[in-house]
Amino acid sequence: MDTRPTSGQIWIARAWPPGFINPRMKAFIFDLDGTLINSLEDLADAVNLMLAEHGYPSRPLELFPQYIGEGVQKLVERALPSECLPSANLAALVGDYQRHYESTWKNKTRPYDGMADALDSLRLRGLKIAVLSNKPHHFTKLCCDHFFAAGTFHAVLGARDGVPRKPHPQAAHELASQLGVATSDCAYVGDSGLDMQFAVNAGMYPVGVLWGFRSEAELRENGAQQLLSRPWELPGLCEIKRC
Repeated sequence: MDTRPTSGQIWIARAWPPGFINPRMKAFIFDLDGTLINSLEDLADAVNLMLAEHGYPSRPLELFPQYIGEGVQKLVERALPSECLPSANLAALVGDYQRHYESTWKNKTRPYDGMADALDSLRLRGLKIAVLSNKPHHFTKLCCDHFFAAGTFHAVLGARDGVPRKPHPQAAHELASQLGVATSDCAYVGDSGLDMQFAVNAGMYPVGVLWGFRSEAELRENGAQQLLSRPWELPGLCEIKRC
């Protein structure tokens, strides 16, 4: 039996006219963790190795979806016992976390089922495909190069010193310039409310995914204009026309 969602399972929120997607859409830009790849266990393992190294209690996996999304410093800060803050040397702890993540990042992480085929389909339609993540740039590049075929992405940007992180729109404009398109001609695809805020701030079309780390309610409340249940629904966005 075909269990793929019907069109009735793709919701359209209130801020754009019903059924509208920019007919000039030229690029799809993606968040990474929770959107393209399921990296939760490897991230949690690295954090817990850091915590154990410093004698702190480990954190259960189910807490990590709320820790992830705002960059590595916030991830470490949220995992620390509350009594350690604000006195903990966050910079050193972040460095220890990153050292551990160098050994865990590909152990259990995998692309979501159907994602590679969905990206190929978008590329075959002439769309540019890119990644923009709050994950450190080094690890963003490692994951994209390892988990996806060469040439999948036209550009990849992670968090870098001196560049504001999502939801600030600066990196969106930088990436759009690299792709040779306007942000208004881009969809941004992510799994969190922060991702949807980022898309709205940058003037991109906000697409939320329900297979990631955050809830449907969070996506809706922060401006998602489409909610997708499976990666294979992504190419169908190109077929939506103005009413």
